Formats: sequence, structure tokens, C-alpha cells
Amino acid sequence: MTSTLDVREDDLTGPDVVALLEQHLDEMHSHTPAESVHALDVDRLRADGVTFWSAWSDGRLAGCGAIKHLDPAHAEIKSMRTADGFRGRGVAATLLAHMVAEARSRGYERLSLETGSNPPFAPARRLYERHGFAYCEPFGDYEPDPWSVFMSRDLV
Repeated sequence: MTSTLDVREDDLTGPDVVALLEQHLDEMHSHTPAESVHALDVDRLRADGVTFWSAWSDGRLAGCGAIKHLDPAHAEIKSMRTADGFRGRGVAATLLAHMVAEARSRGYERLSLETGSNPPFAPARRLYERHGFAYCEPFGDYEPDPWSVFMSRDLV
């Protein structure tokens, strides 16, 4: 576990955060056809209805994640990413727990996500499974896609 992880709401203006999100998008495109990449760029993460958090350890960016409002009872996790030097140290689990708690405090009844179905995304799928997410049908505006899996967790 990373020592003293500080999770804070972020305005996406810091160069470290922007660089991590650009790396995230580049990696998504390296593993998935463009039409199946659903990661949001910085501008779309700044949109109304999206709350973005960054996680810091000893002044270094350790990871990030966001919640996107879908409707009064349902939100979606977006842009979960752990910085390379922090993988395997509990950053993603800490961020996920923070976002689940935040979604619950906002009154959402369900929290969902889309992630890749191919092998590079296996660690992400295992993380979500360990935290109570189960596979589900596409939600919101998503369509069935062999490159995607959809997961959801009830919060009530």
C-alpha cells in the first residue's frame, strides 16, 4: 500500500495530470480499435456532470479517476488510471473506494463502468470484481462491442 495517499478533487490543469491522461488515452488506442475506445479526453473530463479526482503520494501523482453523472440514480466510473511507478501499491483500490463512497454520498443507487475485454485489461477487471462489480449489459449510450465489457455495482 502506498503511504499517505491524498485523494483530491482536481481541475485537470496540472501538467502531471494532463500527461497521465494523455498516456492513458494513448495506451487505450494501442490496445483497442479507435471506434471502441470510450476513454474521455481532458476537455470531456472537465464537462458538467463529471467529477475528477487525482491521488498523490509524497507530492507525486499516483493515479486518477472520475465519476460521470448518467441520471439521478446512476453514475459511471471514467478514466481510472494508476501512474506507472505506483502500480501494485493499492492506488487503484483506494481511488475506487473513494469514488464508490462519493457516489453513495451523492445518492446514486448504481455505479457502472466500461472497460476492455482483451488481455491488457484483465487487471482492471479483477480489481472491479474484487470490489463488488459484476458483469452486466451495456448501459447508457453504449452498444454491445466485442472489445468492451460492462460492469455494475448496486450502492444501496
